[in-house]
Amino acid sequence: MIAIVQEWLLGNKTEVLGAILGVLYIYFSIKQNILTWPTGLLTSALYVVVFFQAKLYADMGLQAYYVVISIYGWYFWLKGKKPQEKEQVPVRVSSRKLKYLLIAASVVLYVLILFILVNYTDSDVPHMDAMTTALSIVATWMLAKKYIGHWLIWIYVDAVSAGLYVYKGLWPTVILFVIYTVMAVLGYLEWKKDLNRH
Repeated sequence: MIAIVQEWLLGNKTEVLGAILGVLYIYFSIKQNILTWPTGLLTSALYVVVFFQAKLYADMGLQAYYVVISIYGWYFWLKGKKPQEKEQVPVRVSSRKLKYLLIAASVVLYVLILFILVNYTDSDVPHMDAMTTALSIVATWMLAKKYIGHWLIWIYVDAVSAGLYVYKGLWPTVILFVIYTVMAVLGYLEWKKDLNRH
């Protein structure tokens, strides 16, 4: 039995390492620690490979986006605070106008990604892949800007994604996304406390 587990772990080491780093990434996000971004960058680079092999092309493209947004988030969390903000960029709430813009952006991204998946790939789950990818793009931008609402999007996306990865048989990633769902709830509660303090 141990030999089977070892063989499986060796055969899936990219996915396992990505899953471990992914848990660290969410932990650092909850704590608003700058290590969120380098950890996220490494996680995403590994998952580009995992999702390419699983033919989850929108998710693969999303991971490439995460690499870029990780660099942006890293910079913004270091340099984006106003002079009167002593420690770090504060947690913020989206304005009504911004919420409408983010909903519109999500719909446009969904339609665009779905069109690409249906017409140019062999994806067998284009609607789910497009939806989770579109929402994830928006949520990650919100994380980079420290809008608390990104956690609510992640709770939904992570739970739906866990089901998608069950269908694809990506078991370490299923476990990761179940953990992500729970941690997104904890992240929302933690950031809410911080928001109320300030």
